[in-house]
Amino acid sequence: MGEKMKAVAVVDKEKIDIIDIARPSPERGQVLVKIKACALCTYEQRVYLGVSKRPLPFVGGHEITGEIAQIGRDVDPEKFKIGAKVAVRILYKCGSCYYCRRGYENLCVETNRPIITEPGVSGIGGLGQYIAADTSQVWLLPPDMSLEKATMAEPVACVVHSIEKGNPQLGDDVVIIGGGIMGMLHLLCAKLRGARTIMSEPLAPRRKLAEELGCDVIIDPNATDPVQAVKDLTGGRGAEVVFNTTAISAVAAQAVKMTGNLGRCVMYSSQHPDEPIMISPNWLHSSEAVITGAVSPSVRSFDTSVNLLVKNLINPEKMISGVYHYTEAAKAFAEAVKPDNYRIIIKF
Repeated sequence: MGEKMKAVAVVDKEKIDIIDIARPSPERGQVLVKIKACALCTYEQRVYLGVSKRPLPFVGGHEITGEIAQIGRDVDPEKFKIGAKVAVRILYKCGSCYYCRRGYENLCVETNRPIITEPGVSGIGGLGQYIAADTSQVWLLPPDMSLEKATMAEPVACVVHSIEKGNPQLGDDVVIIGGGIMGMLHLLCAKLRGARTIMSEPLAPRRKLAEELGCDVIIDPNATDPVQAVKDLTGGRGAEVVFNTTAISAVAAQAVKMTGNLGRCVMYSSQHPDEPIMISPNWLHSSEAVITGAVSPSVRSFDTSVNLLVKNLINPEKMISGVYHYTEAAKAFAEAVKPDNYRIIIKF
């Protein structure tokens, strides 16, 4: 019988347990990573809350960092040294589908391919003690870098991809709807692009953090019409770029209305529930606006993200709301779903 490892699993609605599953072994061209930290994305949170239905027990986790524990065949031991700190892009890329071959591996048809091989257990596996990953999916980190901070590589990579879709230019007006962690990361990245940043957020503590992070204009949508506020700020034109980071379809409709002629509106968040919105095809025709989405990080965006973090060009540490040992995983999940928290991290 092979070696076992501990893993944090959702076993029922709002119920977490520590289970034993098979420990992976690195295959040719892979390294075995001893996971040290895993942040709890909204993806895992939705499974925990029962919003997203997945076979249980479910071992999620994809915002991970750790240390190289073992290398497989044909891996350079000088480059991938035992004990080296790494960030891992855990999403699978087949390399041969229509999207991978065109450089859009974030849309790989097998992107959610399960990594766990334990019978009866589903999930991608970042909430286990070890994971095997291709060297092409592993980024080496400086020895002195905090692995808790480095878990932000994956969410920052998602935002980098979104920013590239919106493509804000120097001096543009950029609206960010929603002041959760992804909204705040959009704020930090948009500031690097030299844009005037405008955030719409109903919660006062989040508006305060946005101000601390340098947001230029902050709108309380409970106190004023956010669409009209954006129009007033932009001389009636609307913004060059709008990012909707909320899961609320009614807000997605606001995002479209905030977008000016030739603007780009990026639907960053998945919608729960997914309720269709009305868009005037004539407005779309005459405005030449672009409405698009942004999903998952490409390899390129992950590489950019690691550079941003390693070089301290952005600092997401204010978005880390707590760190818990995996034996306290039940408490960690309960904290992660509270609206006043940002990212909760589980450490191993």
